[in-house]
Amino acid sequence: MTMSKTRSEGSLPVVSLPLPVDVTAPAVARQAVRATLGSLGLDGPAVDDVLLATSELVTNAFEHGEKPDRLEVEYSGGRLTLRVFDSGTNRPKLKEPSPMAARSRGLQLVHALSDDWGHELCSGGKYVWAVFSLARADASA
Repeated sequence: MTMSKTRSEGSLPVVSLPLPVDVTAPAVARQAVRATLGSLGLDGPAVDDVLLATSELVTNAFEHGEKPDRLEVEYSGGRLTLRVFDSGTNRPKLKEPSPMAARSRGLQLVHALSDDWGHELCSGGKYVWAVFSLARADASA
């Protein structure tokens, strides 16, 4: 699994990670996001929120998309954006889970943890994104 970085104008590089098409995808994505956040000097409790949202978005792509494709992480102006691409065109829906349901809370968690989230159709499918406010450790110095 290799990560590539591309330059996005006015921001730090966008990190792009191809996702495996199996149950390891959420763990692989979490590990890559944790490493990326660490390299950016981002830490603290908000990082845990980002990692949980990463797991939920990738799990949804694996379980509800047609094929997980890649994860992108972009940091600019104190805002971190996650994008999870899959080949499906079914739009994600924020549902109120049954109190007795053991599952189906992924988007509820993303909604609660992020500043904003949504989805966009794109060539080859769609991506679901989530945005988080995160300050770099060196920003307060």
